[in-house]
Amino acid sequence: MSFKHLFTPHEIRGLEIRNRIYSTAHQTILAEKGAPGEKMAAYHEARARGGAGLIIIESSRPYSDDVSASYYLDSSTDDCIPGYKLVADKVHKHGCKVFGQINHGGRIAYVHNGMRMVPNGPSMVPDHRFHCMPRVMSTDYIHNLVQAFAQAARRMAEADLDGVELVASHGMLMAQFLNPLTNHRSDQYGGSEENRFRFISECIAETRLLIGSEKIIGLRISADEHEPDGIDAPAWLKICKRLNDEVELDFIDVTVGSMMGPGGSVHVVPPMQIGHAYTAPRAGAIKAVMDKTIMVAGRINQPQLAEQVLAAGQAHMCGMTRAMISDPEMPNKARAGKLDDIRACIGCNQACIGHYHMGVDISCIQNPLSGREITLGKHIEAETKRKILVAGGGPGGMKAAAVAAERGHSVSLCEASPRLGGQALLAQLLPNRSEFGGIVDNLRHEMVLAGVQIRVNTPVDRALIEQEQPDSVIIATGATPFHPENETGMEISDDVHAVDAWQILRGEVNPGSKVVVADWRCDWVGLGVAEKLALEGCSVRLCIDGEMLGQNLQLYVRTHWAGVMHKLGVQLIPYARLYGADGDTVYFHHNGSGEPIICEGVDTLVIAQGHKQNTALEEEIRDLGIETHLIGDCLSPRSAEEAVYEGLIAARSV
Repeated sequence: MSFKHLFTPHEIRGLEIRNRIYSTAHQTILAEKGAPGEKMAAYHEARARGGAGLIIIESSRPYSDDVSASYYLDSSTDDCIPGYKLVADKVHKHGCKVFGQINHGGRIAYVHNGMRMVPNGPSMVPDHRFHCMPRVMSTDYIHNLVQAFAQAARRMAEADLDGVELVASHGMLMAQFLNPLTNHRSDQYGGSEENRFRFISECIAETRLLIGSEKIIGLRISADEHEPDGIDAPAWLKICKRLNDEVELDFIDVTVGSMMGPGGSVHVVPPMQIGHAYTAPRAGAIKAVMDKTIMVAGRINQPQLAEQVLAAGQAHMCGMTRAMISDPEMPNKARAGKLDDIRACIGCNQACIGHYHMGVDISCIQNPLSGREITLGKHIEAETKRKILVAGGGPGGMKAAAVAAERGHSVSLCEASPRLGGQALLAQLLPNRSEFGGIVDNLRHEMVLAGVQIRVNTPVDRALIEQEQPDSVIIATGATPFHPENETGMEISDDVHAVDAWQILRGEVNPGSKVVVADWRCDWVGLGVAEKLALEGCSVRLCIDGEMLGQNLQLYVRTHWAGVMHKLGVQLIPYARLYGADGDTVYFHHNGSGEPIICEGVDTLVIAQGHKQNTALEEEIRDLGIETHLIGDCLSPRSAEEAVYEGLIAARSV
């Protein structure tokens, strides 16, 4: 494919950006004492080296009372300047431009040192996600805040950043001032449209005054906040027409969603269930009424998609953040025509935004090197070339084989079944989860590039190992469904139609019309099976051995799925531990009260009670004296993230 638009330069206020790919501001948890440090610099440098045209560093807080944790950037004092300078130097040496981002949460406040912060907003209007009741900002507070935004921009300019982005997206403070549903003021900052606009206008003017005429100033907006009290698409179009008159404003960075409530928050980092490039039409509508640079982000995970957005005239630049978390070299590979070599993001949200919500460093389930550029670094060629046998072709085994071969070893991967992929092949069968199968394609291609000998329909046993005589064996034989009636003595009588989730996904059984799903894992398995059966017309009760639906899933994925379950009429029963079943009745134990939960009139019980390690090979070769490494579910059933990470670590140790 030829990229007529994606790799052409774009100029903003005299600043030439080498191509149309940018990394949006996103929280990495890599800050050190409130400032960029070596870890953050190395992370962004990897994307700059990989060919990005522009990097926007994550959100910083310009006002001390809005700074919550040390892993958030604090741009309220000059202490941040050396850290920003470090990032700028690392990024610039690869020909990439870099902006900083400045934001205030307003009525959206977080926790600091274990205690709830004091939120300050335009008016006393609570949010519906963090459940904050804000104090009303005084006029003096607003004046101070305008200066704080400008001073933060001045610090970034002194650190040699090329520009700044102010945040009016996701229901943050600037959007709260613009919104008549969250701004009830009667002073100069509220009431009329002109007054509601004043805060942004003053921030832009003061920022320009302090950073000079050459640096770039942009504004990030949500073209539709998707919240009952949010700003909708028509209102944003009207706002953008007014923003077009702001001569000191250079670009608009378009996204959608809001952090003011769960429904809008899903769009902050949209998961795979949401369509590709779905924000582009919104950006195109804004581009039609403005003569400034328009950027857009939102599920643009492939260069082909970005090219289509640009060719359609919907934006001047495309944010491809998660695409470059998954593969920092994506721009370079696309430019060289090596599209098959790109490790495409699958929108799982597990280790990028998922890690952020856990308060740990950003990474990627497919690419554990992301966020660990310093601690792991690049693969080092093996001093002694060895013969490595990998048993099992799931994600962990494939990553282990690829990395070991990249390091120079002679590697064979043997998979017992006809296809590579392990449980990823099941995950992709769920409604709106087909993209998860991309991890299989990506890892298979990594193995092919590295020269791994791939052998399917080849189970590994003691005889094969004795025949092959490998120097090291990496066991990645996975797991099988855990049946508590077999392993724990739970009583499920023979007259119960009890099946496991794998049988449902493979279409091996008829579930009937009334189904109970016993979900112990509280992740995609039980939820996905419940959705699949509901879509097929079944009446479904999802009994969750946890506090809530999808308890172990990333927040935005869980929230989206909760909405789907509600629309489909799936009955949710939390705190339900499977106890037994007979006839058409399934019995659960309430985790909190100990009282029984009884589900009657059941045609089929779907058992989603986790998985059992496959330890047969481990036990069979224990006395052979061969160096052995266990990875993934055969070690302990978890997720693809742990399997891939352990595969990489095992491959670097052989």
